[in-house]
Amino acid sequence: MGYAESLGSYWRGRYKLAPGKYATVRDTDGESIRFRTKTAAKKAADAEEAKLLAGTKKRPPERVTFGAYVNRWYAAQDLAASTMQNYRRHIEEHLLPAFEDFAIADILSTDIAAWEKRERAVPYAATSIKTWRATLHLILADAVDEGLRDSNPATKRRGRGKRAGRSRNRGPEKAVTTALGILLLAERMALLSGRDDEFVAGIVKGYTGMRWGEIVGLETGFVRPKSIRVEWQLYELDTGELHRCPPKDDSYRDIDTPNFLATLLAGHITRMKPQPCECHGVTYAFRGHGTANGSASRPGAKLADVARRVGVSAGTVSNVLNRPDVVAEPTRLKVLEAITDLGYVRNAASGELAAHWRRSGFATWLFRPAATGRYPRRGRQEERPVPMVAEPWPGIPARGRGAAKRAEACWVPIAPGLTPHGLRHTHKTLMREVGTPPKLMDERMGHEDGSVQSRYDHITAGMRKALMSALTEMWEEALDARRAMNPGSPVAVLDSLLKACQ
Repeated sequence: MGYAESLGSYWRGRYKLAPGKYATVRDTDGESIRFRTKTAAKKAADAEEAKLLAGTKKRPPERVTFGAYVNRWYAAQDLAASTMQNYRRHIEEHLLPAFEDFAIADILSTDIAAWEKRERAVPYAATSIKTWRATLHLILADAVDEGLRDSNPATKRRGRGKRAGRSRNRGPEKAVTTALGILLLAERMALLSGRDDEFVAGIVKGYTGMRWGEIVGLETGFVRPKSIRVEWQLYELDTGELHRCPPKDDSYRDIDTPNFLATLLAGHITRMKPQPCECHGVTYAFRGHGTANGSASRPGAKLADVARRVGVSAGTVSNVLNRPDVVAEPTRLKVLEAITDLGYVRNAASGELAAHWRRSGFATWLFRPAATGRYPRRGRQEERPVPMVAEPWPGIPARGRGAAKRAEACWVPIAPGLTPHGLRHTHKTLMREVGTPPKLMDERMGHEDGSVQSRYDHITAGMRKALMSALTEMWEEALDARRAMNPGSPVAVLDSLLKACQ
């Protein structure tokens, strides 16, 4: 029979499970009940043991630690590499430090609430904590299915433990920009990288709403005269490997492209003549660039920067350096002056092409400086303005030692807080601005609306045509506004677009 165990200021009831194994009388939340008297504790223990013998009470679950269970659980998963990576990060960095030594059966909702409170105090973003809790909920739900506990303590009861009122966990609203903002941003990225690729990619992202992985993983074979087929994406793993996998949520789709965008992208592929990459053996529309990971600190300006400053081709600059007698004297003097102004050092280390962009490097050294006009804080380097040589407009980034001293200007912000993903929000916003039907917006964004209303909604050729016309009108207005600022650009592809309409 059961017995009462004294724990100083209170008693607890203990009852027999099996030879040599005993359990404690617990309440519905799984917490040990503290009895004031020995008699009450023994009576409750006897009652629990009687229920067990009669078969009306389940035996308490096997006592397995969270650490042991979660290792077994993770090994049993068979999911996409990106999902497995995310689960591993959630488990190793946030769940194991808090729950590793807990028995699965002993984890209480109050333990989880205390863990959340500690994570918020770090502070981590509310959305991140929500994601980690969802992983914990999934793990514990499987533990319930395996009979290791009776209920899932990570299941949240609405409003429980919170004061009334609006949610306190709302993050800042996502920053977006305009059609002109997309154009100026793409131009600046091309100036920072020293090539046209970032200009084309920025325009494609802003006018299609494609995800980052879909842009990086865009294969030339899926660029078509009137559309882009989203069939694959490249997902960057923590190991640095770029994993070729289906688009998020299997959102395969054809994205209609206006004539200007199709022409821009086709022209880029024709000029670049991309070759299959070594990592996948696939030909992609865009390649990465070494300066994306170090353009701010890399010593020495590039030959392309000198050419842009003077308004001549890279070949002309090369001739000035190698065969000065074949170059007209006024041009040669201008090139030499630009070399001095920009601090160009012949044969200095420069950025190398890479098979693909890297998300962090692209955002840090190209996108964010283009959007804000400032290099972000990185390591020992403080946040600082991008140093600019003023001419030709909108300026050429000055590089190398003493760049700040040689700077004549700096960029004003286009859209503070804008991120590469913010261009996806921007595309959705622009579509809504021109009254695009929700069904067509969802198709372009790769979203799925499972409502009954959506099932009875259909996309017509007229809807597609209207959207293409609206996007084209936005593009032309942006070009006109940019031309009003300055009729030319140091970015060759944009310069030809501006002059073609004069």
